[in-house]
Amino acid sequence: MLLNLLFSILLMIGTIPEQSANNELTLTVENIKNSDGVVRVLLFKGPEGFPDQHQLAFQNASIVIEKNKAVYTFKNIPDGTYAISLFHDSLNTGKLRTNALGIPKDGYGFSNNASGIVGAPSFEKASFKLTESVKQITIKLK
Repeated sequence: MLLNLLFSILLMIGTIPEQSANNELTLTVENIKNSDGVVRVLLFKGPEGFPDQHQLAFQNASIVIEKNKAVYTFKNIPDGTYAISLFHDSLNTGKLRTNALGIPKDGYGFSNNASGIVGAPSFEKASFKLTESVKQITIKLK
């Protein structure tokens, strides 16, 4: 009961810190081979599902490419730790095209421009903290 009263008082005077849910994060994708198709992006708020399980992503986007560059702003993002995976879907099929050995035919990338030894990097290697001072990220396709 006392805890509820204290919580109510703190809530009324506004001293309980809130997670900011209205941050914006601007993503710029560079080094795109051509302006065909779109860039498909997954934003993860934790390692679960990273890098390719779209149903577990916090947000996702399909970005139009203009002059071999794509820019997108994610909205309503709370402070926290995130990682991005993306690929150039040049034929607009919704899937990363690979050759017989599994090597991507189109460009792909991860936040921090991270890379793995074989395959995708870990969430930890690609992760970044979204804060008041970090509001932009640039990824160069490989």
